[in-house]
Amino acid sequence: MAEKLKYLRIYFVTWNVATKYPEQSLNKLLDLNNINNSKTLADLYFIGLQEVKAQPQNMVMDIFFEDPWTKSFREVLKKYDYVKIRTQRLQGLVLNIFCLRKHITHLRSIETQYTRTGCGGMWGNKGAVSIRLNIYGINMCVVNTHLTPHDHLLADRIVDYNTILTNHSFSNPDTSRILFHDYVFWIGDLNFRLHGEDLTATEIDILVKKNQLTTLLAKDQLKMVMEKGDAFAELNESAITFPPTYKYEFASQEFDLKRRPSWTDRILYRVNANIYDDIKLNVIQHNYKSHSNYIQSDHKPVTGEFDIIIRPSIEDYGVEFQPVTSWFIDEENSVSYKLLGDARPASGDWVGLFPNEFSSLDEYIVYEYVGRGKSSPIPFEPHSIIERIYFNDTALRAPGMYRLVYVAQRGNLLGILGVSPPFPGHHRPI
Repeated sequence: MAEKLKYLRIYFVTWNVATKYPEQSLNKLLDLNNINNSKTLADLYFIGLQEVKAQPQNMVMDIFFEDPWTKSFREVLKKYDYVKIRTQRLQGLVLNIFCLRKHITHLRSIETQYTRTGCGGMWGNKGAVSIRLNIYGINMCVVNTHLTPHDHLLADRIVDYNTILTNHSFSNPDTSRILFHDYVFWIGDLNFRLHGEDLTATEIDILVKKNQLTTLLAKDQLKMVMEKGDAFAELNESAITFPPTYKYEFASQEFDLKRRPSWTDRILYRVNANIYDDIKLNVIQHNYKSHSNYIQSDHKPVTGEFDIIIRPSIEDYGVEFQPVTSWFIDEENSVSYKLLGDARPASGDWVGLFPNEFSSLDEYIVYEYVGRGKSSPIPFEPHSIIERIYFNDTALRAPGMYRLVYVAQRGNLLGILGVSPPFPGHHRPI
Protein backbone atom coordinates (compact mmCIF):
# COMPACT_ATOMS: atom_id res chain seq x y z
CA MET A 1 0.00 0.00 0.00
CA ALA A 2 2.76 2.44 0.93
CA GLU A 3 4.20 2.23 -2.61
CA LYS A 4 0.94 3.61 -4.10
CA LEU A 5 0.18 6.22 -1.45
CA LYS A 6 0.96 9.78 -2.56
CA TYR A 7 -1.14 11.84 -0.16
CA LEU A 8 -2.47 11.70 3.35
CA ARG A 9 -5.88 13.18 4.06
CA ILE A 10 -6.05 15.03 7.37
CA TYR A 11 -9.18 16.34 9.05
CA PHE A 12 -9.04 19.06 11.70
CA VAL A 13 -11.62 20.10 14.26
CA THR A 14 -11.34 23.12 16.54
CA TRP A 15 -14.08 23.89 19.04
CA ASN A 16 -14.34 25.95 22.20
CA VAL A 17 -16.85 23.81 24.12
CA ALA A 18 -17.43 26.39 26.89
CA THR A 19 -17.05 23.83 29.75
CA LYS A 20 -20.12 21.91 28.50
CA TYR A 21 -20.31 18.13 28.20
CA PRO A 22 -20.99 16.33 24.90
CA GLU A 23 -24.68 16.24 24.01
CA GLN A 24 -25.11 16.23 20.23
CA SER A 25 -24.05 13.52 17.77
CA LEU A 26 -20.51 14.13 16.50
CA ASN A 27 -20.90 12.28 13.19
CA LYS A 28 -21.74 15.34 11.11
CA LEU A 29 -18.93 17.35 12.69
CA LEU A 30 -16.50 14.59 11.66
CA ASP A 31 -18.07 14.37 8.18
CA LEU A 32 -19.00 10.72 8.68
CA ASN A 33 -22.67 10.86 7.69
CA ASN A 34 -22.01 10.19 3.99
CA ILE A 35 -19.20 7.72 4.45
CA ASN A 36 -21.00 4.99 2.50
CA ASN A 37 -21.44 7.22 -0.56
CA SER A 38 -17.82 6.92 -1.75
CA LYS A 39 -16.66 9.56 0.75
CA THR A 40 -12.93 9.15 1.38
CA LEU A 41 -12.07 8.51 4.99
CA ALA A 42 -9.46 10.82 6.45
CA ASP A 43 -6.19 9.10 7.33
CA LEU A 44 -5.70 11.24 10.44
CA TYR A 45 -8.00 13.30 12.64
CA PHE A 46 -6.64 16.07 14.85
CA ILE A 47 -9.27 17.32 17.27
CA GLY A 48 -8.46 20.48 19.20
CA LEU A 49 -10.75 21.60 22.00
CA GLN A 50 -10.70 24.62 24.27
CA GLU A 51 -12.45 25.21 27.60
CA VAL A 52 -12.91 21.54 28.35
CA LYS A 53 -14.08 21.52 31.95
CA ALA A 54 -10.92 21.73 34.04
CA GLN A 55 -11.83 22.01 37.71
CA PRO A 56 -9.07 20.70 40.00
CA GLN A 57 -10.89 17.45 40.75
CA ASN A 58 -11.45 16.87 37.01
CA MET A 59 -7.78 17.49 36.26
CA VAL A 60 -6.72 14.83 38.76
CA MET A 61 -9.14 12.31 37.26
CA ASP A 62 -8.02 13.13 33.70
CA ILE A 63 -4.52 11.93 34.56
CA PHE A 64 -5.98 8.43 34.76
CA PHE A 65 -9.11 8.64 32.58
CA GLU A 66 -10.14 10.29 29.33
CA ASP A 67 -12.11 13.51 29.51
CA PRO A 68 -15.72 13.12 28.31
CA TRP A 69 -15.06 14.84 24.98
CA THR A 70 -12.10 12.64 24.06
CA LYS A 71 -14.09 9.56 25.02
CA SER A 72 -17.05 10.68 22.90
CA PHE A 73 -14.91 11.31 19.82
CA ARG A 74 -13.17 7.94 20.30
CA GLU A 75 -16.51 6.11 20.57
CA VAL A 76 -17.56 7.53 17.20
CA LEU A 77 -14.25 7.07 15.39
CA LYS A 78 -13.56 3.51 16.56
CA LYS A 79 -16.54 2.36 14.46
CA TYR A 80 -14.50 3.40 11.41
CA ASP A 81 -11.30 1.65 12.57
CA TYR A 82 -9.51 4.66 14.04
CA VAL A 83 -7.10 4.36 16.97
CA LYS A 84 -6.44 7.21 19.38
CA ILE A 85 -2.68 7.63 19.45
CA ARG A 86 -2.05 10.51 21.85
CA THR A 87 -3.85 13.13 23.91
CA GLN A 88 -2.11 16.26 25.11
CA ARG A 89 -3.88 18.41 27.69
CA LEU A 90 -3.20 21.70 29.45
CA GLN A 91 -6.10 22.49 31.77
CA GLY A 92 -8.98 23.26 29.37
CA LEU A 93 -6.90 22.77 26.22
CA VAL A 94 -7.06 19.28 24.67
CA LEU A 95 -5.51 17.97 21.45
CA ASN A 96 -6.13 14.42 20.20
CA ILE A 97 -4.74 12.50 17.24
CA PHE A 98 -6.70 9.59 15.79
CA CYS A 99 -5.16 7.43 13.04
CA LEU A 100 -6.65 4.81 10.75
CA ARG A 101 -5.42 1.45 12.01
CA LYS A 102 -3.73 0.60 8.70
CA HIS A 103 -1.31 3.53 9.16
CA ILE A 104 -0.33 3.23 12.81
CA THR A 105 2.85 1.17 12.24
CA HIS A 106 4.19 4.07 10.15
CA LEU A 107 4.01 6.56 13.02
CA ARG A 108 7.39 7.59 14.42
CA SER A 109 8.83 10.17 16.83
CA ILE A 110 5.46 11.26 18.20
CA GLU A 111 6.10 13.98 20.77
CA THR A 112 3.84 16.32 22.73
CA GLN A 113 4.50 19.75 24.18
CA TYR A 114 2.71 22.62 25.89
CA THR A 115 3.26 26.29 26.68
CA ARG A 116 1.38 28.31 29.29
CA THR A 117 0.61 31.94 28.48
CA GLY A 118 -2.07 32.75 31.09
CA CYS A 119 -1.07 35.18 33.86
CA GLY A 120 2.27 35.90 32.26
CA GLY A 121 3.05 32.24 31.70
CA MET A 122 2.19 31.12 35.23
CA TRP A 123 -1.22 29.62 34.48
CA GLY A 124 -2.41 27.20 31.83
CA ASN A 125 -5.90 28.58 31.27
CA LYS A 126 -4.44 30.06 28.07
CA GLY A 127 -1.61 28.75 25.94
CA ALA A 128 -0.86 25.95 23.50
CA VAL A 129 -0.62 22.19 23.28
CA SER A 130 0.96 20.40 20.34
CA ILE A 131 1.65 17.02 18.79
CA ARG A 132 4.47 16.45 16.31
CA LEU A 133 5.20 13.22 14.42
CA ASN A 134 6.89 11.56 11.47
CA ILE A 135 4.88 9.48 8.97
CA TYR A 136 5.70 8.21 5.46
CA GLY A 137 8.92 10.18 5.17
CA ILE A 138 7.56 13.58 6.25
CA ASN A 139 7.08 15.31 9.58
CA MET A 140 4.35 17.59 10.85
CA CYS A 141 3.44 19.64 13.89
CA VAL A 142 -0.12 20.46 14.97
CA VAL A 143 -0.67 23.24 17.52
CA ASN A 144 -3.93 23.87 19.38
CA THR A 145 -4.13 27.24 21.11
CA HIS A 146 -6.39 29.39 23.24
CA LEU A 147 -5.13 32.97 23.20
CA THR A 148 -5.96 36.05 25.26
CA PRO A 149 -9.60 37.20 24.80
CA HIS A 150 -11.31 40.61 24.48
CA ASP A 151 -11.35 43.17 21.67
CA HIS A 152 -8.83 45.57 23.19
CA LEU A 153 -6.10 43.00 24.08
CA LEU A 154 -4.75 42.50 20.56
CA ALA A 155 -1.18 43.18 21.75
CA ASP A 156 -1.48 40.34 24.27
CA ARG A 157 -2.50 37.90 21.53
CA ILE A 158 0.56 38.90 19.52
CA VAL A 159 2.74 38.30 22.57
CA ASP A 160 1.05 34.92 23.16
CA TYR A 161 1.87 33.75 19.63
CA ASN A 162 5.52 34.75 19.82
CA THR A 163 5.86 33.25 23.31
CA ILE A 164 4.57 29.91 22.02
CA LEU A 165 7.02 29.99 19.09
CA THR A 166 9.90 30.79 21.44
CA ASN A 167 9.08 28.38 24.26
CA HIS A 168 7.92 25.36 22.29
CA SER A 169 10.82 22.97 21.63
CA PHE A 170 11.16 19.33 20.55
CA SER A 171 13.85 16.66 20.86
CA ASN A 172 15.09 16.38 17.27
CA PRO A 173 17.43 19.29 16.42
CA ASP A 174 16.16 19.34 12.81
CA THR A 175 12.59 19.93 13.99
CA SER A 176 13.26 21.51 17.36
CA ARG A 177 10.89 24.41 16.67
CA ILE A 178 7.31 24.48 15.43
CA LEU A 179 8.08 26.20 12.13
CA PHE A 180 10.96 23.83 11.31
CA HIS A 181 8.52 21.04 10.41
CA ASP A 182 7.59 20.05 6.85
CA TYR A 183 3.95 20.76 7.62
CA VAL A 184 2.53 22.96 10.37
CA PHE A 185 -1.16 23.25 11.23
CA TRP A 186 -2.19 25.84 13.81
CA ILE A 187 -5.75 25.58 15.10
CA GLY A 188 -7.75 26.89 18.02
CA ASP A 189 -9.65 29.72 19.60
CA LEU A 190 -7.20 32.40 18.58
CA ASN A 191 -9.56 35.06 19.95
CA PHE A 192 -8.87 37.67 17.27
CA ARG A 193 -11.77 40.11 16.95
CA LEU A 194 -12.89 42.82 14.52
CA HIS A 195 -10.69 45.91 14.63
CA GLY A 196 -12.04 49.20 15.90
CA GLU A 197 -15.27 50.11 17.63
CA ASP A 198 -17.04 51.71 14.68
CA LEU A 199 -19.27 48.65 14.19
CA THR A 200 -21.64 47.65 16.96
CA ALA A 201 -22.69 44.07 17.65
CA THR A 202 -26.11 44.79 16.13
CA GLU A 203 -24.57 46.26 12.96
CA ILE A 204 -22.30 43.23 12.60
CA ASP A 205 -25.31 40.95 13.00
CA ILE A 206 -27.15 42.83 10.22
CA LEU A 207 -24.16 42.56 7.87
CA VAL A 208 -23.85 38.83 8.55
CA LYS A 209 -27.54 38.30 7.80
CA LYS A 210 -27.01 40.17 4.50
CA ASN A 211 -24.00 37.89 3.83
CA GLN A 212 -21.69 40.90 3.59
CA LEU A 213 -18.81 38.97 5.14
CA THR A 214 -16.13 40.66 3.02
CA THR A 215 -16.86 44.00 4.68
CA LEU A 216 -16.35 42.45 8.10
CA LEU A 217 -13.31 40.37 7.18
CA ALA A 218 -11.54 43.55 6.09
CA LYS A 219 -11.51 44.44 9.80
CA ASP A 220 -10.38 41.00 11.03
CA GLN A 221 -7.51 41.45 13.50
CA LEU A 222 -5.83 38.17 12.56
CA LYS A 223 -5.58 39.10 8.89
CA MET A 224 -4.24 42.51 9.89
CA VAL A 225 -1.45 41.17 12.11
CA MET A 226 -0.52 38.56 9.49
CA GLU A 227 -0.15 41.28 6.84
CA LYS A 228 1.92 43.46 9.20
CA GLY A 229 4.14 40.53 10.19
CA ASP A 230 3.36 40.85 13.90
CA ALA A 231 1.98 37.31 14.36
CA PHE A 232 1.04 34.27 12.27
CA ALA A 233 2.73 35.83 9.22
CA GLU A 234 4.52 32.52 8.58
CA LEU A 235 1.20 30.72 8.08
CA ASN A 236 -1.60 30.72 5.51
CA GLU A 237 -5.36 30.60 5.78
CA SER A 238 -7.93 29.68 3.16
CA ALA A 239 -10.75 32.08 2.37
CA ILE A 240 -13.43 32.33 5.05
CA THR A 241 -16.95 31.87 3.68
CA PHE A 242 -18.76 31.12 6.95
CA PRO A 243 -20.29 33.51 9.51
CA PRO A 244 -18.43 34.60 12.65
CA THR A 245 -18.01 31.71 15.05
CA TYR A 246 -18.48 33.65 18.31
CA LYS A 247 -20.45 34.67 20.36
CA TYR A 248 -23.74 32.78 20.18
CA GLU A 249 -26.57 32.36 22.64
CA PHE A 250 -26.42 28.89 24.15
CA ALA A 251 -28.76 26.39 22.45
CA SER A 252 -29.20 28.82 19.57
CA GLN A 253 -27.95 29.88 16.16
CA GLU A 254 -28.43 33.54 17.02
CA PHE A 255 -25.65 35.83 18.20
CA ASP A 256 -25.45 36.91 21.82
CA LEU A 257 -25.04 40.62 21.17
CA LYS A 258 -23.38 41.27 24.53
CA ARG A 259 -20.18 40.69 22.51
CA ARG A 260 -19.35 41.83 19.00
CA PRO A 261 -19.44 38.73 16.76
CA SER A 262 -16.03 37.69 15.39
CA TRP A 263 -14.09 34.86 13.81
CA THR A 264 -12.24 33.62 16.89
CA ASP A 265 -11.91 29.98 15.78
CA ARG A 266 -9.43 29.34 12.98
CA ILE A 267 -7.34 26.77 11.10
CA LEU A 268 -4.05 27.93 9.57
CA TYR A 269 -1.26 26.00 7.87
CA ARG A 270 2.29 26.20 6.58
CA VAL A 271 4.29 23.96 4.22
CA ASN A 272 8.05 24.01 3.77
CA ALA A 273 7.71 22.96 0.17
CA ASN A 274 11.30 22.65 -1.04
CA ILE A 275 12.99 20.90 1.86
CA TYR A 276 13.61 17.61 -0.03
CA ASP A 277 15.42 16.98 -3.31
CA ASP A 278 13.15 14.14 -4.46
CA ILE A 279 9.74 15.83 -4.14
CA LYS A 280 8.03 19.16 -3.70
CA LEU A 281 5.68 19.15 -0.72
CA ASN A 282 2.24 20.69 -1.00
CA VAL A 283 -1.05 21.19 0.85
CA ILE A 284 -4.44 20.96 -0.85
CA GLN A 285 -7.32 22.20 1.29
CA HIS A 286 -10.69 20.71 0.35
CA ASN A 287 -12.94 22.64 2.69
CA TYR A 288 -13.02 25.15 5.53
CA LYS A 289 -16.32 25.57 7.31
CA SER A 290 -18.17 26.15 10.54
CA HIS A 291 -21.04 24.02 11.81
CA SER A 292 -23.95 26.16 12.92
CA ASN A 293 -26.13 23.20 13.95
CA TYR A 294 -23.92 22.58 17.02
CA ILE A 295 -25.59 24.78 19.62
CA GLN A 296 -24.38 23.69 23.04
CA SER A 297 -21.50 26.19 23.17
CA ASP A 298 -21.29 29.93 22.55
CA HIS A 299 -18.75 29.06 19.82
CA LYS A 300 -19.40 27.17 16.59
CA PRO A 301 -16.94 24.39 15.75
CA VAL A 302 -14.74 24.84 12.68
CA THR A 303 -13.34 22.06 10.50
CA GLY A 304 -10.85 21.82 7.66
CA GLU A 305 -9.86 18.91 5.44
CA PHE A 306 -6.48 18.74 3.70
CA ASP A 307 -4.41 16.46 1.49
CA ILE A 308 -0.66 16.62 2.06
CA ILE A 309 2.02 15.16 -0.21
CA ILE A 310 4.12 12.44 1.46
CA ARG A 311 7.26 10.46 0.54
CA PRO A 312 6.14 6.81 0.43
CA SER A 313 9.48 5.60 -0.94
CA ILE A 314 11.15 6.25 2.43
CA GLU A 315 11.49 2.88 4.13
CA ASP A 316 10.31 2.46 7.71
CA TYR A 317 12.33 0.49 10.20
CA GLY A 318 10.05 -1.64 12.29
CA VAL A 319 9.10 -4.91 13.96
CA GLU A 320 7.47 -7.98 12.44
CA PHE A 321 5.76 -10.31 14.89
CA GLN A 322 5.94 -14.01 14.19
CA PRO A 323 2.53 -15.70 13.91
CA VAL A 324 0.94 -16.76 17.20
CA THR A 325 -1.32 -19.82 17.13
CA SER A 326 -2.86 -19.12 20.52
CA TRP A 327 -2.12 -18.06 24.07
CA PHE A 328 -3.32 -19.92 27.12
CA ILE A 329 -5.04 -18.41 30.15
CA ASP A 330 -3.12 -18.60 33.46
CA GLU A 331 0.05 -19.76 31.70
CA GLU A 332 3.29 -18.07 30.73
CA ASN A 333 3.10 -17.07 27.05
CA SER A 334 5.64 -15.66 24.63
CA VAL A 335 6.04 -14.25 21.16
CA SER A 336 9.03 -13.83 18.87
CA TYR A 337 9.52 -10.81 16.64
CA LYS A 338 11.94 -9.69 13.97
CA LEU A 339 13.60 -6.27 14.03
CA LEU A 340 13.55 -4.86 10.50
CA GLY A 341 15.88 -2.36 8.88
CA ASP A 342 17.66 -0.12 11.37
CA ALA A 343 15.29 -0.95 14.24
CA ARG A 344 17.10 -1.52 17.52
CA PRO A 345 15.52 -2.04 20.94
CA ALA A 346 15.92 0.54 23.69
CA SER A 347 15.30 0.32 27.42
CA GLY A 348 11.98 2.17 27.27
CA ASP A 349 10.47 0.00 24.51
CA TRP A 350 7.56 -2.22 25.46
CA VAL A 351 5.28 -4.83 23.97
CA GLY A 352 1.65 -4.53 25.02
CA LEU A 353 -1.15 -7.07 24.98
CA PHE A 354 -4.30 -5.42 23.55
CA PRO A 355 -7.84 -6.47 22.69
CA ASN A 356 -8.03 -7.28 18.99
CA GLU A 357 -10.10 -4.19 18.12
CA PHE A 358 -8.40 -1.74 20.47
CA SER A 359 -9.27 1.91 19.78
CA SER A 360 -6.60 3.61 21.89
CA LEU A 361 -2.97 3.00 22.84
CA ASP A 362 -4.19 3.39 26.43
CA GLU A 363 -6.21 0.17 26.15
CA TYR A 364 -3.34 -2.23 26.82
CA ILE A 365 -4.17 -5.06 29.19
CA VAL A 366 -0.59 -5.62 30.30
CA TYR A 367 2.84 -4.88 28.90
CA GLU A 368 6.42 -6.08 29.23
CA TYR A 369 9.50 -3.94 28.71
CA VAL A 370 11.84 -5.11 25.99
CA GLY A 371 15.20 -6.20 27.36
CA ARG A 372 13.89 -6.68 30.92
CA GLY A 373 12.70 -9.85 32.54
CA LYS A 374 12.47 -12.86 30.27
CA SER A 375 13.37 -11.64 26.81
CA SER A 376 15.84 -13.70 24.85
CA PRO A 377 17.65 -13.27 21.54
CA ILE A 378 17.18 -16.02 18.96
CA PRO A 379 19.89 -16.86 16.40
CA PHE A 380 19.31 -14.21 13.79
CA GLU A 381 18.82 -14.41 10.07
CA PRO A 382 21.08 -12.34 7.82
CA HIS A 383 20.33 -8.61 8.10
CA SER A 384 17.73 -9.09 10.84
CA ILE A 385 17.49 -9.70 14.56
CA ILE A 386 14.86 -11.98 16.08
CA GLU A 387 13.99 -11.81 19.77
CA ARG A 388 11.45 -13.44 22.04
CA ILE A 389 9.60 -11.80 24.89
CA TYR A 390 7.72 -13.60 27.66
CA PHE A 391 4.55 -12.59 29.52
CA ASN A 392 3.88 -14.08 32.94
CA ASP A 393 0.95 -16.32 33.80
CA THR A 394 -1.23 -13.44 35.04
CA ALA A 395 -1.17 -11.54 31.73
CA LEU A 396 -4.04 -13.35 30.02
CA ARG A 397 -7.14 -13.75 32.19
CA ALA A 398 -10.13 -14.08 29.85
CA PRO A 399 -10.90 -15.78 26.52
CA GLY A 400 -11.01 -13.58 23.44
CA MET A 401 -9.08 -12.30 20.45
CA TYR A 402 -5.92 -10.29 21.07
CA ARG A 403 -3.05 -8.44 19.40
CA LEU A 404 0.44 -7.46 20.47
CA VAL A 405 1.84 -4.00 19.80
CA TYR A 406 5.53 -3.02 19.87
CA VAL A 407 5.85 0.57 21.13
CA ALA A 408 9.18 2.38 20.91
CA GLN A 409 9.25 4.81 23.82
CA ARG A 410 12.35 6.98 24.12
CA GLY A 411 11.59 9.53 26.82
CA ASN A 412 8.73 11.68 25.50
CA LEU A 413 9.13 10.22 21.98
CA LEU A 414 6.76 7.47 20.91
CA GLY A 415 6.62 5.24 17.84
CA ILE A 416 4.59 2.19 16.88
CA LEU A 417 6.97 -0.27 15.25
CA GLY A 418 4.71 -3.27 14.81
CA VAL A 419 1.31 -4.87 15.42
CA SER A 420 0.82 -8.63 15.47
CA PRO A 421 -1.92 -10.47 13.58
CA PRO A 422 -4.88 -11.29 15.85
CA PHE A 423 -4.74 -14.52 17.83
CA PRO A 424 -7.04 -16.33 20.24
CA GLY A 425 -6.57 -16.58 23.97
CA HIS A 426 -8.29 -19.45 25.80
CA HIS A 427 -7.88 -22.21 28.36
CA ARG A 428 -5.66 -25.06 27.33
CA PRO A 429 -7.80 -28.02 26.26
CA ILE A 430 -7.85 -30.81 28.80
